[in-house]
Amino acid sequence: MAAEKGITVSQLALAWVLSKGFVPIPGTKRRKYLEENMAAVTVVLTPVDIRHLESIVPLGIDTGNRYDDFSMALNDY
Repeated sequence: MAAEKGITVSQLALAWVLSKGFVPIPGTKRRKYLEENMAAVTVVLTPVDIRHLESIVPLGIDTGNRYDDFSMALNDY
């Protein structure tokens, strides 16, 4: 979907979060990515786009660990 819209996957994800009425706070170390992230506010997602995204990753469904196995083990206390 990102490729079809001519945007990055990150921009698509940020645009989706914005469409839900939330303000994402992405972190970055490079100006290039800051500018890329800021451009997400110009991405227009139609209701069809949003339904399509949410059919791929349904709301409330965990899609994996936030950390790798080693880091997860360090969090088990």
